[in-house]
Amino acid sequence: MVSLWENWRRGVGMGRRGPKFDTVGGPSTYAVELTKRYSELSLTKQGADSGSMRVNLSWRMRSSDMDGRPRRSLASLRHPAQLFKPNTGQSHTQGVVNVDLDLACLYELADGSKGVVQPLGNFLGDMNAPPYVKLSGDDRFGSPSGETIYVNLDHKDEIKRLLFFVYIYDGTPAFDRTHAILSLFPSNGPRVEVGLDERAPQARSCAVLLMENIKGELRVRREVRYVYGFQAELDRLYGWGLQWGRGYKTQV
Repeated sequence: MVSLWENWRRGVGMGRRGPKFDTVGGPSTYAVELTKRYSELSLTKQGADSGSMRVNLSWRMRSSDMDGRPRRSLASLRHPAQLFKPNTGQSHTQGVVNVDLDLACLYELADGSKGVVQPLGNFLGDMNAPPYVKLSGDDRFGSPSGETIYVNLDHKDEIKRLLFFVYIYDGTPAFDRTHAILSLFPSNGPRVEVGLDERAPQARSCAVLLMENIKGELRVRREVRYVYGFQAELDRLYGWGLQWGRGYKTQV
C-alpha cells in the first residue's frame, strides 16, 4: 500500500498535483500522513515554519466494532459528512460508551521554562506571549469542529519542543473504541496528519506528535505512544520534570 507521504512526494517530484482531501470548513489541500515508516517531517524545509499553525483533534466513537458493521477507514475522518454522521441505532447499541478526549500540549521554551496547555485546570495558554501556544476550547462531545490548539510559529526560535497528546479525562478507557486523527494545518505547505488507530483498550493517554526546534530547523515526529496513566506518566516518559496534582473540570 502506498502511503500519503509517498503519493505526495511523487506528485511534487514529478510536477503533478498530488492527492486532495476535503478539510473542515475549507478547500481541499495536500495531506501528508506520518506513519511508522515515514514518521518525521521538516516544517522548515517545507516553508511551513512561520505564521499561525492550527492543530486539530477530530474523533468519533466506533459502533461498528460492537454491531458487526465494517470499520470506516482513517481516510473517512477527512470527510466531515462521514466522520460525524452517527450510525443508525448507535444510541441503542450495547457496549457503546461515551468518551471525553482532550487535546493538550506540553511545552518547553528556549529559555528553559516549561508547562502544559490543556482544558483541565483551565491552562489555555497564550498566542502572543509565552508559551505562544493557545487552546481554543474544550470539546466534550466530539463535535465537528473538534478540539484545536494554535501555535504562533513566528516565535519558533523561542520554542524548544512541543508534545501534543490526547487523554481521556473521565469515563472508561476506550482508545480502542474511537476513531481519532490529529491534523496540523501550517500557514504554508501540506497539512500533516497522524491517526490514532492502534488498539490500546486500557490506555488513558497517548503522546501523538513531538515538535522540536533542532538548530533552527522545526521538525515534527509521529509518536503515538499509549500510556496507562495521565500527564505525569507522559512527563516521566519524555523527561519534562513538572510537578503534577489532581485537577478537575468545571461541570457543565
